[in-house]
Amino acid sequence: MSAKILVADDDGFIRTILRTMLEDYEVIEAEDGASALRLFRERRPDLVLMDTVMPDMDGIEATKEILSIDPQAVVLMITAFATTRRNEILDAGVREVISKPIGMDDLIGKLEKYLS
Repeated sequence: MSAKILVADDDGFIRTILRTMLEDYEVIEAEDGASALRLFRERRPDLVLMDTVMPDMDGIEATKEILSIDPQAVVLMITAFATTRRNEILDAGVREVISKPIGMDDLIGKLEKYLS
């Protein structure tokens, strides 16, 4: 059985790219932080790929909420703000920050690190 990965990003194009890159995994998609939180509760994914800036609830707040539900949850933040908001992102409890644009080898390497 393949790992379940929750991809939370408000950009449908980014979600499509990630779903394609993650074809060997079961991918669950959320278009904002509130949906990511709801889907995390319902589906209990093995790993969460979270965008930083999204409507309704941003990725930092959604990460804090997810970790309050499950402190062992693995959340990786995918962001274009890796340098300017790095401390704020890491303080939220994410395991790693992945800069956009995302390289497939880099992404798969990080996933394998946390899913093994």
